[in-house]
Amino acid sequence: MGKRSRLRKKEHQNNSKPGYADIIKENKLFEAYYQELGLVPEGEFDQFMAAMREPLPATIRITGYKSHAKEILHCLKNKYFKEIQEVEIDGQKIEAPQPLSWYPDELAWHTNMSRKILRKSPLLEKFHQFLVSETESGNISRQEAVSMIPPLLMKIEPHHKILDMCAAPGSKTAQLIEMLHSDMDVPFPEGFVIANDVDNKRCYLLVHQAKRLNSPCIMVVNHDASCIPRLQIDTEDGQKGTLFYDRILCDVPCSGDGTMRKNIDVWKKWTTSNSLHLHGLQIRIAVRGVEQLAVGGRMVYSTCSLNPIEDEAVIATLLEKSEGALELADASVDLPGLKWMPGITKWKLMTKEGQWYKDWSEVPVNRHTQIRPTMFPPTDTEKLANMKLERCMRILPHHQNTGAHISDGMQHHPLRERERGVGRKSVCMYSDSVLCSRPPPNKKMKRHGFKEDPFVFLTEDDPVFPPIESFYDLSPDFPKINVLTRTHEGKKRHLYMVSKELRNVMLNNSERMKVINTGVKVWSRNSDGEEFGCAFRLAQEGIYTLFPYIRSRMITVSVEDIKILLTQENPYLSKLEEDAHQQAKKMGMGSIVLKYRPDKSNPDGPQCPIELCGWRGKTSIRAFVPRNERFHYLRMLGVEVFRDKQGQGPREEEKEVKEEVKEGETENGNKDVSPKQELRGENRGDEHLKGDEREGGGENLTST
Repeated sequence: MGKRSRLRKKEHQNNSKPGYADIIKENKLFEAYYQELGLVPEGEFDQFMAAMREPLPATIRITGYKSHAKEILHCLKNKYFKEIQEVEIDGQKIEAPQPLSWYPDELAWHTNMSRKILRKSPLLEKFHQFLVSETESGNISRQEAVSMIPPLLMKIEPHHKILDMCAAPGSKTAQLIEMLHSDMDVPFPEGFVIANDVDNKRCYLLVHQAKRLNSPCIMVVNHDASCIPRLQIDTEDGQKGTLFYDRILCDVPCSGDGTMRKNIDVWKKWTTSNSLHLHGLQIRIAVRGVEQLAVGGRMVYSTCSLNPIEDEAVIATLLEKSEGALELADASVDLPGLKWMPGITKWKLMTKEGQWYKDWSEVPVNRHTQIRPTMFPPTDTEKLANMKLERCMRILPHHQNTGAHISDGMQHHPLRERERGVGRKSVCMYSDSVLCSRPPPNKKMKRHGFKEDPFVFLTEDDPVFPPIESFYDLSPDFPKINVLTRTHEGKKRHLYMVSKELRNVMLNNSERMKVINTGVKVWSRNSDGEEFGCAFRLAQEGIYTLFPYIRSRMITVSVEDIKILLTQENPYLSKLEEDAHQQAKKMGMGSIVLKYRPDKSNPDGPQCPIELCGWRGKTSIRAFVPRNERFHYLRMLGVEVFRDKQGQGPREEEKEVKEEVKEGETENGNKDVSPKQELRGENRGDEHLKGDEREGGGENLTST
């Protein structure tokens, strides 16, 4: 950092010391509006406002579909949670983290720590670094508790075709992918997730989030949700058909007044006009979702707003337009332990000047462009009762120390034809402030975004396959037609795989969809491998997809072997235990799979299977595993991975060693990709990072 940059940074820090502390967490219009509406139970409004003024506590969710979720949970409960529960910061005792009672299998936890305390306190440094590292590995998501609710209400099954209409930044999308992969023994679930966002730049943040889960069943697209195209697919009888989704998540842009605990600016910017401006857009997005919902399917509509104009009013409009084709599902028993308030059936509007209107007849003509009839409750009492709006779920912050959220489950009724209305075109404007990673600078900017490389599916007789099939002894049922690359010309650098159903979607809609990213990388070109019989080495991110089809190039390793491979750079073959050593000696040079299976006689070892990509050299062996995944596996093995804040040097538990990779590292001298490029989504997951950021990392770590 140059002198001028340091001065600017110091000046900014000095000027921002008051920062958000100067923002008075009061908005009289907000309080008057919600007191008048009576959304908060009688006698609880002061508690409600007090909770809104408190920082949002930290909540985390363990990735549930991975077979080692229990190992992460064991590590959290028996190590990190025990270490922090007696800590006291600024006179406040840190309470022991508690599982969210309504989240299945203790896979979501909350604490009384704010995000600020978690980031800044030296006493919580190890825990924070654990969260950061495991988040990057896709093993943990630091996600707000109320954000976890809508995906749970969707009741995802592995065969479901899912649309996430307004998906960025992607925490809910990640949940959907996890549920799709609930059975880790199935590498290609029948279902898939299409995650959409209107903002081209935010799509790359979405890609980064989804990529952590290494799924072949996710596609990121870039469309206006209110007019997202209807897609075509090949049906089982060989005909062309329309794609209707089994599940749709409609988490629409909203005024975000339920996010005041984390988005401080909402306090001074809140006005009733925000909801009035968004109401029409929310209806158009929701209607477009319903148009693409399969008969018998389920759509969950959710917002981070308390305002009925954005919630019950939208749901009532959908139900009225559908003329019986939709019904509001009863989700009251779906999440035992969750505290929620029922939806309301009566509400009124207020302008930013404080003028109230109880129904459309009271609205003056000069207000008709701002206030619409759909913003009011239905006047037909029988029709209103049949809508069952009380089935909407309102989450208030003071009931269980969360943000505020509204969720509604819409069930497509099979008795009537689905509504075919066409939503007007619009541009989705997001009211929440989320930092997004920039798209790759090497892509050409077009009027509406960045030009992506083509997706090219390989044919079964492509000449790239024979050496791969022979080298790895792929099973006959390996789906070669699901393999794609990102170039029409020249040598193929990386090979990716998608599920059969996503391939169907892509081949039939290349002109309809703007695809940003799809597929999981399974092989990368390595010129050194050609002399050993195969120019493509295995990629760690695709190993769970590929492993069921590989029948050779596997070495079974022990816990001690994994420690050696992940803490030493290019260890000699002789450093492996005898069994693994003998296996390696019999194997030729090139890419390999390092396979660990739980040892029931050793309960202290990981009780889940592990597959790591590696390279068998002339006299040595190494693991090709991204940095954060290495740290994850080392923690599971009892090796502490921890560095001082801001790179102030290693501690006793970790010693950095600069590494020069001699065997099987880069491809024909291709340039390495920096960590910043990786965050932006460049090269779609190329894991070759410079210096100690390379796969394998080159660190020598010691156990604590």
